[in-house]
Amino acid sequence: MTITRAPAATRSAEAVDARVPLRRLVPLSAQHVLAMIAAPVSTVFLVAGTLKMPPGATASLLSAVLLLCGAGALLQSLGVWRIGGRLPFVMLPGGAATALFLQIAQEHGAPTAAGAVLLAAALLLTVLPLYARVVRLFPPLVMGVTVLLIGIAMIRVAARLVTGPDGTGEPRAVLLAAFTVAATVAAYVLLRGVWRQTSVLIGMAAGTLVAVTTGLGAFTPAVGSGFALPAFLPFGTPRFDLVAALPLLVFSLTTLAEITGQTVLNSETVGRTPAPERDVPRVARADALVSLAGGLFGTSLMVTSAENIGIGRLTGVRSRFVTAGAGVLLVVLGLATPVSRALAGIPEAVVGGSALVVYAVIAVMGVEMLRRADLSGTGTGNLTAALALTAGLLPLLTPDLYAGFPGWARTILGSGVVAGTLTAVLLTALLGRFGPGSRRTEDDRGGSGGAGHP
Repeated sequence: MTITRAPAATRSAEAVDARVPLRRLVPLSAQHVLAMIAAPVSTVFLVAGTLKMPPGATASLLSAVLLLCGAGALLQSLGVWRIGGRLPFVMLPGGAATALFLQIAQEHGAPTAAGAVLLAAALLLTVLPLYARVVRLFPPLVMGVTVLLIGIAMIRVAARLVTGPDGTGEPRAVLLAAFTVAATVAAYVLLRGVWRQTSVLIGMAAGTLVAVTTGLGAFTPAVGSGFALPAFLPFGTPRFDLVAALPLLVFSLTTLAEITGQTVLNSETVGRTPAPERDVPRVARADALVSLAGGLFGTSLMVTSAENIGIGRLTGVRSRFVTAGAGVLLVVLGLATPVSRALAGIPEAVVGGSALVVYAVIAVMGVEMLRRADLSGTGTGNLTAALALTAGLLPLLTPDLYAGFPGWARTILGSGVVAGTLTAVLLTALLGRFGPGSRRTEDDRGGSGGAGHP
């Protein structure tokens, strides 16, 4: 009798599909929740502070976000039909997507921002059959420009949480935000493991404590108690404006590149042979469906969390049932209204300080992506990046530059993220085809073939 050993991919698949005893499942799942909880909490406070939502509405939005995070984790981890990657993923509201959501909400109203989320999620579902072609439009250079511009734009928005809409900050609010930033940095530098990954939450807790004890701010939880469902359509009936939604539509296409990277990385982490052509559309479908629900409950696009991949790599725990357990915990937290109502009382300056850290990190992520692009030598990458950043920074530095243009042009050119991203995509395509690098490649090909030279 011949015994055939299972291939490596099959053995590793058993690890990712392995059940975990309940006594180990609960703490391992809680660890994943602690690692990602700062992102949805800080995102909700940023949205609520920017849109001036009352405490009750803030608590309801936080409940909705936590509920959707849990549902997304369950869908990605367990999978249904061709939806969900069946990998240990946890979902959360994307920081960059939230930045664009707020930009649309400030310029065109919250109902238009909610409509933009629905349009962007529908677009993501629509383009999945063309996945291989679309993802080529967003190499690291384009992604780097986009993410860097999003980070810079949102630092300005976060600063207004501290100063107020007129840009004139009170010294006590600035001090409170500065202390929150310092506490976050101290927690990140001094702590280790999961505590370090929750440094944003620790900074917010420290900032709130200082606000209450020194009088620099006030902690005022929203009224109410018991369990309740999040509010449906909190901003009213969504409005669908394609031009206004353009920033999120472009961003939803760029997420395909990010989903591809995270899916491959997660597959390698759990020991599964990466199969992007099969798994990326599954992950993207789940992202899009949860984002559709998010649009109906007042959130921006929902994405998979890279932090939780890091936990899997750090701990060596490969089972997707651990992140499914995290999903269950998040659903319970989302329904536990007292928790969200208490969190809604955090002072606005504390939220602003935390948001400054989060969006500065996003800007640095853009720089890291640009480092992976070829910006040296005689290629056209440096010129493309320079012109794309110029197009993206101009409306931020000179807000009235396009004031005399038609409304649709002001919407496109006046959004630094859209203008910079479109410039990067166009120049990458044009200069990559006709630039000096392309000509040199053609010459090299001619030389290697021994033809075309005198």
